[in-house]
Amino acid sequence: MSKRILVVDDESYIVDILDFTLAGEGWEVITASNGEDALRTLLKTNPDLVILDVMMPRIDGIEVCRAIKAREESADTPVILLSAKDREKDRENGMEAGADLYLTKPFSPGRLVEEIRNLMNPQGA
Repeated sequence: MSKRILVVDDESYIVDILDFTLAGEGWEVITASNGEDALRTLLKTNPDLVILDVMMPRIDGIEVCRAIKAREESADTPVILLSAKDREKDRENGMEAGADLYLTKPFSPGRLVEEIRNLMNPQGA
């Protein structure tokens, strides 16, 4: 059974790039365009990993990450935050919210795939 990844970004071209890249690796990709949709989708689909844009309308990625990590059922789900914000304080805020990784845009799809593999298949697991 393939791993399921929830991709959440309000910029459709980012979603398209991620969908193409991740599906090409054999992963099932589910998408949402904002934080509210992300939380609803999370409850319905129980993804193996979540990729969140930080700056989104309604509920931002930091708040979605906190909500994911606060739920017992999803607390161990790896979360990757993607953001154009690259200050150290922004990175700290993301990690404090429970993110497993904080990547800045533009990002390397190859590096993202490598990081996803590491998060979904930790050494020794």
